[in-house]
Amino acid sequence: MKKQHTPLIVGNWKMNPATLQKSVALFTDIKKKLGTKKVNVEIVVAPPSLYIPSLSRLVKKSQVALGAQDVSSEIGGAHTGDVSVSMLKDQGVTHVILGHSERRALGENDMQICKKVSAALQSSLTAIVCVGEKVRDAHGNYFNDIELQVEALLQVVQKKHLPRLVIAYEPIWAIGTQQTATSDDVQEMKLFIQKIIAQKIDRTAVAKVRIIYGGSVTKDNAEALLTLGTADGFLVGGASLQADAFTGIIRISDQYGNKKT
Repeated sequence: MKKQHTPLIVGNWKMNPATLQKSVALFTDIKKKLGTKKVNVEIVVAPPSLYIPSLSRLVKKSQVALGAQDVSSEIGGAHTGDVSVSMLKDQGVTHVILGHSERRALGENDMQICKKVSAALQSSLTAIVCVGEKVRDAHGNYFNDIELQVEALLQVVQKKHLPRLVIAYEPIWAIGTQQTATSDDVQEMKLFIQKIIAQKIDRTAVAKVRIIYGGSVTKDNAEALLTLGTADGFLVGGASLQADAFTGIIRISDQYGNKKT
């Protein structure tokens, strides 16, 4: 199957590391292990927001872009604790993770997520939007969960913004559990999401949207998820906090990215 996109590898650091010093050391180690040879991979790290200003200085002249783990849908004003799109862009952020299952579990709904997605895309950030099911049942009812999440998302995305939309399929049962969806599961879900995009927008839109996988991604399963699962990349959790593991996934993705088909 012909590849449509350069692999996108996103490291979601969540609420880690515990100190700025450790976050700088982790980023520096990742940068060192990548070396200077250009890889055919788009790499993003999304640290806690407090660390973004310090890491923004380190991403310069590196192969790694800076992401954020969330953003407000508001442009400014009386919104205690929130961070706006313009604030992130001012610090060099180019990507933002939205709708992660951990935030959905705290009560964030599709309407709130979609407002954030719209704000991010309209301000030229790449929106990495997470969708996923809590459990898998034998009757395939979990597809309904994905369909509702994707349909809500597509209602607020303008066609011109599709190249900066990334849908991250993250089965909730596989996050931090050492369980992973099979390559067949990932390919099936990618095709299902693409079908929804084709129905709600048109067939030409399908090729513009990257669909990546998240859920206990490691060096051991990355190649199969890319080649057999046809994932366009990964949203990496725990492994992104280990420089060897994260760069290992990047190297595997680079090999895949350099293949002609």
